[in-house]
Amino acid sequence: MSAPGAALLTRAPAPGGGRGVAVQALLAVVWGGYAVGAGLGWGSDEIADVMGDFGLSAAALLASASCFRYARTHANRDRLAWILFALSSLMSACGNAVWGWYEVVIHREMPNPSPAQFFFLCFAPPAIVGLLVLAKRPVTRAGWVCLALDSWLIAGSLLTLSWSLALAKAARSHSAGSVPGAALELAYPLLDIALVSMVLVLHFRRSATNRSAVNTAIAALALTVLCDAIFTSPLLKESYRSGQLLDAGWFAGSLLLAYAPWGARRIGAAPEPVEPVRGLRPVSRPIARSLPALTPYLAAAVCTLGILYNVIESRSVDKVVVVTGCTVVLALVIRQGIMLLDNIALTQELAQKENHFRSLVQGSSDVIMIAAPTGMLRYVSPAAAGVYGREAEELVGTELATLIHPDDLGRVVHEVRRFLAAPPAEEPTTRIECRFKSGGGEWLNVESTVNRHQGGLILNSRDVTERVRLQAQLQHSAEHDPLTDLPNRALFTRRVRQALAGRRAGDHSTAVLFIDLDGFKAVNDTIGHQAGDELLIEAARRLQDSVRAGDTAARLGGDEFAALIVGDGSRDRSAREYQVHEIADRLRTTLSQPYRIAGSEVRVAASIGVAFADPGITPSDLMRNADLAMYRAKAGGKDRVEMYAPQMQAEVVRKAELAGRLRTALHEGEFALLHQPVVSLVTGEVSAVAAQARWRSAQGILFTPAEFLRVAECGEGAHSPGPDASRTAELGRWLLEEAVEQAAERHRAGHDVPVAVRMTAQRLLDRAVPLGSVEALLTRHGLPSGALVLELAVADPRVPFDDLERRLAALHRLGVGIALDGFGSGYAAISALRRLPVDVLKLDRGLVEGVVESARLHKITAGLLRIANDLGMQSVADGVDLPEQVAALRAMGCTHGQGMAFSGPLDEYRLRRALVRGTFPVPGGAAQPALAGGSAGGSMAIHRGSHNETPVPPA
Repeated sequence: MSAPGAALLTRAPAPGGGRGVAVQALLAVVWGGYAVGAGLGWGSDEIADVMGDFGLSAAALLASASCFRYARTHANRDRLAWILFALSSLMSACGNAVWGWYEVVIHREMPNPSPAQFFFLCFAPPAIVGLLVLAKRPVTRAGWVCLALDSWLIAGSLLTLSWSLALAKAARSHSAGSVPGAALELAYPLLDIALVSMVLVLHFRRSATNRSAVNTAIAALALTVLCDAIFTSPLLKESYRSGQLLDAGWFAGSLLLAYAPWGARRIGAAPEPVEPVRGLRPVSRPIARSLPALTPYLAAAVCTLGILYNVIESRSVDKVVVVTGCTVVLALVIRQGIMLLDNIALTQELAQKENHFRSLVQGSSDVIMIAAPTGMLRYVSPAAAGVYGREAEELVGTELATLIHPDDLGRVVHEVRRFLAAPPAEEPTTRIECRFKSGGGEWLNVESTVNRHQGGLILNSRDVTERVRLQAQLQHSAEHDPLTDLPNRALFTRRVRQALAGRRAGDHSTAVLFIDLDGFKAVNDTIGHQAGDELLIEAARRLQDSVRAGDTAARLGGDEFAALIVGDGSRDRSAREYQVHEIADRLRTTLSQPYRIAGSEVRVAASIGVAFADPGITPSDLMRNADLAMYRAKAGGKDRVEMYAPQMQAEVVRKAELAGRLRTALHEGEFALLHQPVVSLVTGEVSAVAAQARWRSAQGILFTPAEFLRVAECGEGAHSPGPDASRTAELGRWLLEEAVEQAAERHRAGHDVPVAVRMTAQRLLDRAVPLGSVEALLTRHGLPSGALVLELAVADPRVPFDDLERRLAALHRLGVGIALDGFGSGYAAISALRRLPVDVLKLDRGLVEGVVESARLHKITAGLLRIANDLGMQSVADGVDLPEQVAALRAMGCTHGQGMAFSGPLDEYRLRRALVRGTFPVPGGAAQPALAGGSAGGSMAIHRGSHNETPVPPA
């Protein structure tokens, strides 16, 4: 099968393909019927004459119409050829029609010469010109000369052979008659010879455009010429009669020519060039590939054999044969000379291109290698010495597989096999990356672009070791903490996901530990961030050394670390919890050991939360649970291990709901401000009022917002999110503004009693708060000097005392009183007394509640009050609810008290009634409070509260 035929069969089916098959089947049936009829003689001489004349005329007319219509509907470079083919078929149709007129219609013998002969003579010239149009046009003058010489070589050889065998005799037999008769007798075979020559030339020079249609047209014309040659032979011409089997050949040629422009190119589709498939090794056919180059020589050989035939047969050599043979030999010599010159030029061009290619290959920094189909290296460029450290000659003849790393060899072989099996048009090249053995024995990372080459491979390789090393470094940097080189949060999360989804997915003994270093910020604040970084590096080393080989230690950020403890398949949950708790406690002990930083000993503690991989848990949920357990450990006193329990999540949800309710209460104005009198324990006079916030429910009942305040206070911690801190700040701002505004109104009404407002040190130093906000508030409302007391809570070791001291000194100069809240508990109470401008010490209610029952608390409280008296400060006892507490505190020297023993928190109306009254009865023994909630009537039930606040009864 020809290459175009194979391409046609393997081409993907297109729309109209079914119609093309139907047309082919129809033409085959028509021709088969005609051939059968011709073979059987059509049943009668009359029908045979009709089918042999008018049947051939109809077929030729069909071919003419088909070619002409195609030429009209398709404007391309082949349009003229199809018009000429249509004209050629029209001449054949007219010739057969004239023949039928004489033979069938008027029943007369064909005259000689006749119009039919004229039409038949006009058949060949348009076909010859049409074939020239379809031929691939030479691009040089030498090419055109070679085309003409090749045509004459073929035509001359055929003329010599035909003249020797038959044409000479025909010419002599007609020479006795008229000269026109002899010319007509010879013209028809000579034109056929020319047409055959063009068919042969075109077969080797046909254009790639619409090749299938051109091949079909060539086959149709070749079949017609073959039938003409048989008809003109002396053996058949005398006995030929219309309707015989020879007519089936002419009929088939006309049908093929009618089908050529349409069916061979799939009806309705645009002509598409069939590109040769690169990279595929065609079946070796040296004779077929050499035939185009040998054709001129074969033609000359045929001509020579024709002359020798006449000599051997002792026949006289005709002058026509001699002249034709000489011209053929001369054409062959000229063609040979042209080819010689062309070969010299091509050789020079090839040498130039080879030198250019050699310069490119030898000057390239990439290594170019050619591997045979067996895998043997046949060529290696000189760049191998610089890239691989091995000479090119040393690598030539080496098996490629022996140079590739054994771990990469399987992958490389698989990729090469896949590439060679893929269609070259779809995948002309592929890229392979592997490790290649260098001359020094090292393994280099090599990237190769692979192409097909004569069944083997061409590899264009370059050393990418530095790039691979950089990629690995970047990947490591993206997944590891830059300070400690531990896995970061992203890599740790992926490890957790792999542990939950891998082969241990059913092992629920896997655990995650979240670790936080308690007191780390104080290290940064006291001895510097450089020392803090050194501490983190040492803590990371301790953590890495403490976990097992299969576990993962990571730094999540700041002073937070984590560890993934992979399960051991244990089904005993309690045993596994004990084991993991033991590991966590060992980590806590290790991390809490003293650190030697910058020549000094530094101590931090570790709070650790543990969560287990319960069935169906996700990595994010597991890490969240460990985080919650860690916060519970910090809230429980720090330096401890806490196991996650579902109640922790419920607590988080509850706090989130409470935080939401707090935000709503702030926005909807549901908070109310109450004041609790601060009473002198000696005279019972009201010396100040303490402002307290209360939440007003939908039913109008005021509740102690202890839970709200706890949620709000979480916002001021070191690890809490920003939105809660903003709500706390908003609540603190509201409390201060309301207290100052109402105090100013009371002062204008004549009640010159200071108001005490509780504020944390963090809030007072918050950079988001304008530095002069308190001063501006006092000025705006006109509150006089000494009318505001700030109850300062210093409970966080991270509070910078230098900044706090400067801030309080500025406020103190404006007449703002400073009370140290919660004295006797918390952090840095002695430092606060030493450095801060404190006017009042407010005893923590924890001391007051047990001052009567506990002798130990009694001594501690007495000592603290003695310190306050020695420093000349006033003292206020918070949470004085019982008469016994009043007597005990008064005996110790406490000057003021605040609690239910005197009054609960009061609204503005009841507060002013109490201020008008001015004093409260001071219990001298076991007695009930003089004023409970400021009510004028009978007693009310008392609700206990928390958060250093005295409970308030419902209004």
